[in-house]
Amino acid sequence: MPPATAVELTGITKRFPGVIANDDVHIRVAEGEIHAVVGENGAGKSTLMKILYGMLVPDEGQMTVGGEVVSFSSPGEAIDRGIGMVHQHFMLADNLTVMENVILGAEPLRRGAIDLDAARASLEKLGASYGLDIHPDDMVETLEVGERQRVEIIKVLYRGARILILDEPTAVLVPQEVEELFRNLRELKAQGHTIIFIDHKLTEVLAIADTITVLRAGRTVTTVDAGDVTAQELAELMIGGDLPSPSTTTHQIDDHVTLSLAGVTVTGDDQREALSDVDLAIHRGEILGVAGVEGNGQGELIEAILGLRQLAGGSLTFNGEDISEWPVRRRRESGIGYVPEDRHRRGLLLDAPLWENAMLGHQTVEPFAKGSLIDRAGARNATEAIVSRFDIRTPGIDTTARSLSGGNQQKLVIGREIAANPLLLIAAHPTRGIDVGAQAAVWEELRRVRTKGLSVLLISADLHELIGLADRLVVMLGGKVVAELDPADTTPRLLGSHMTGADVENGEPAQ
Repeated sequence: MPPATAVELTGITKRFPGVIANDDVHIRVAEGEIHAVVGENGAGKSTLMKILYGMLVPDEGQMTVGGEVVSFSSPGEAIDRGIGMVHQHFMLADNLTVMENVILGAEPLRRGAIDLDAARASLEKLGASYGLDIHPDDMVETLEVGERQRVEIIKVLYRGARILILDEPTAVLVPQEVEELFRNLRELKAQGHTIIFIDHKLTEVLAIADTITVLRAGRTVTTVDAGDVTAQELAELMIGGDLPSPSTTTHQIDDHVTLSLAGVTVTGDDQREALSDVDLAIHRGEILGVAGVEGNGQGELIEAILGLRQLAGGSLTFNGEDISEWPVRRRRESGIGYVPEDRHRRGLLLDAPLWENAMLGHQTVEPFAKGSLIDRAGARNATEAIVSRFDIRTPGIDTTARSLSGGNQQKLVIGREIAANPLLLIAAHPTRGIDVGAQAAVWEELRRVRTKGLSVLLISADLHELIGLADRLVVMLGGKVVAELDPADTTPRLLGSHMTGADVENGEPAQ
């Protein structure tokens, strides 16, 4: 006898101006299974999940939850039916603590007042149960991306969700953490939870999912058992082509040092050392990969190079000049490009048109400016060129950034920075949250510009990406560079061991 149906979506259609995001989509999710939904950016996955979670109302079609026809007009109604969602772009209030974010709208009361002790006990119990390390009193604005994700997962579990929608939950995790998360998901499944798992890493989908539904261009292509399909076959179903690989060919690296850090020390927001005596050198035409668990100084390293954070010690030399005291604008105009880790918070003005977004960070130089004034015609022409060169799928450059899929948003940010012809590109998680097709385009562009002499500082949580693209790897732990590795001799597990401070030979914590 087949298992009961937890969720069924039948004939779901959702239209936006000029776009059909979902076109007669059909998905059935059985109770107690882990069901993956895969597809390229723009395939309709996020729209479909927002409909299930009550954030959007479908134009056509029917939804059932537990066998009952439902129609949600808000996430609150979905939560009441036991559905929780962890979004790819987090829904947290920066000015509140972790605990305040988790309990917001579901505060435990005692004699008419919020019972903070009960809330704290619940959070700590949930964190311990599912291996999600959080600190209830931390301000969310101080958290790294990985820590924010843990808060989102705790928030869903706190509300007692029995059906969990997880959008790219492993994007910021090292292999050991992915394994731990998967163990937790399997435990949730064993306890009767139903999990809808959205991911672009097809090997991970095959490792965790029971069933996989493939979407393409807003339509359901097929639903298969995970044991009956390979990653290559999934890629072909998604994009009609081969599974891309970040593997690169070796090439001669120039002796010229584009950027060097000598004894760089900076303090974090808590006034403790976030970077401690860091020495680094990036050569012309080199991709230097930086690996590390989120929160080990990678963010402060980027801010120190860009001039967003003052040095407490040491010096920075860029293209032969000491830039330690230079302001951000001078560094950017001198040839430092930046692809931020969170394109929504730091890379785009979501409600501004593409041609305005194409100027960000470059609005003081040609072709975006004439003297002290914005050159609107130059900006529009430059944006058209970026859209064409980087294959950004959009109706036009007056479209808002918010209306683009995640992959196209990312290509806009990367295209903007590379089109400015920098000497150094800081690329922080450049393929986070984008599909295999967009990944391939980003990887190919990084390989191409490297051969033309661009220096790239690549920071990524995707260890296969780091090993495949980098010419040299360094590992950061506790604000220090603790290892330098040759990608040719490195595996994700070895890299993860260095990142977590484990003894490489014995797998034990380092002394």
